[in-house]
Amino acid sequence: MRANQLIALLQEHNLFLSTTLNSDDVDFASLAYDSRKVSANGLFVCKGFNFSVDYLQSAISNGAIAYLAEKDYGVDVPVILVTDVRKALSLAAQLYFGFPQNDLFVIGYTGTKGKTTSTYLTTNILSRTYPQQVAMFSTINHIIGPKPEDQYRAHLTTAESFDLFHEMRQAVNNGQKVLVMEVASQAYLLDRVYGLTFDVGIFLNISPDHIGVNEHPNFANYLFCKMQLMLNSRACIVDADMDHFEDVYAAAKVSTAPENIFTYGFNQDAATLSITSSEATLTDSQFGLTVHSEDDRLAELATSYSVSVPGDFNQSNATAAILASRLAGASVADMQAGLANTSIPGRMESMTTKHHGTIYIDYAHDWGSMNALLSFLHTQFPDHHITAVLGSTGDKGEDRREGFAKALNDYADTAFLTTDDPGHEDPIAIAKEIDSHIDHDKVSVTIIPRREDAIQHAIASATNDDLVVLAGKGEDAYQKINGVDTPYPSDPVVAQEVIDGLADEN
Repeated sequence: MRANQLIALLQEHNLFLSTTLNSDDVDFASLAYDSRKVSANGLFVCKGFNFSVDYLQSAISNGAIAYLAEKDYGVDVPVILVTDVRKALSLAAQLYFGFPQNDLFVIGYTGTKGKTTSTYLTTNILSRTYPQQVAMFSTINHIIGPKPEDQYRAHLTTAESFDLFHEMRQAVNNGQKVLVMEVASQAYLLDRVYGLTFDVGIFLNISPDHIGVNEHPNFANYLFCKMQLMLNSRACIVDADMDHFEDVYAAAKVSTAPENIFTYGFNQDAATLSITSSEATLTDSQFGLTVHSEDDRLAELATSYSVSVPGDFNQSNATAAILASRLAGASVADMQAGLANTSIPGRMESMTTKHHGTIYIDYAHDWGSMNALLSFLHTQFPDHHITAVLGSTGDKGEDRREGFAKALNDYADTAFLTTDDPGHEDPIAIAKEIDSHIDHDKVSVTIIPRREDAIQHAIASATNDDLVVLAGKGEDAYQKINGVDTPYPSDPVVAQEVIDGLADEN
């Protein structure tokens, strides 16, 4: 990566201030923001809320010949000064990795809930259209190629910009043609996707979440960050049923032509696609679509579909996937087959017992997803007793705790409050905060610190008239405790062990 090319790109975005390089005809052999990963003739990026000049000195020792920063640290190597180092890092990464997005059809999903499910549904559809050529960046895992080693566990919903464009380059090198990815609000708050234009951007829904000391200061900022996807997409898809639809649609119109904005919703005559729910069971659901558009690409979408994950909210997610995959070139046959045969780890996984009811395992981790899940189960089986096992994450999303209580008050009968990625907080204090918002005339509450014990009590005490919901963790095999990813068997494994250990189940 040549310095003069980087400086020109920074100038184009009004980020460049000055440089102490003797000449801009310098070729950087590497780029890094982690001093431990700097190599010879490298450019080091000084970023981070707690950045220390010691990191820069370490980078220089490892081979950095210049650094990119918002201030001059007065060290022995030259600096490229910028107004915003996070935005500059994103641009530098794109340049360093050869703008890999230009070789991919990039689909981005944002929303408070449904991003992972929609991403999986879309990927499964397009994998039939473009076999072994579809990459995926989801909260659960990343796929950058067709080989087993090209799939690995995700660490962030949207990776740091350097890592994001690095993985895009790997995907292109592995022959991938399409990328389907989740786009968290933090991606725009922290400029992880700065300068990236999506071919299709989808806004699923919005409800208060990720508001706290270490996240968004308020809901307005949360919504603003999520709407940035609409401003940075060539085509936009918006759920017409969502709260703040008018705000999101207006954002889409700022930079996208009306003919490239598509909407969908249940029985919405004004939407591009109107959904009619045919049936929703506890294992799958069927629905039909009506097309209200003269766009020739959409006419044949007016047919029926079956989606292998239950709930009317997943009919909505499936419709978003239909629209997105259509814009990427998928046929209706690919859509129907893909939707009917998608397995999403940790999403509405069910386990049937002989004497202790049905157990549902889901990543539901905020009011929106928990409310949708419990509402659906309550509607399907109004006479069943609903028991929920859940906690809430620490160090972020403090507003979720009251939201969980609200969902429990509306639809649950029993709750076991326990540990769920408490971070640096006390899990019992988190549980007590949730409990303080619960109406105890409606919901029986027990606090059990160890998650495995809470699951054991919930299943063991259930009868065949019970639905037991294990919420929040899904198939996550770690608990985040005091800054450490602590091994955890995962909810499905724990639940199966509990069932196997019950005398009346054997």
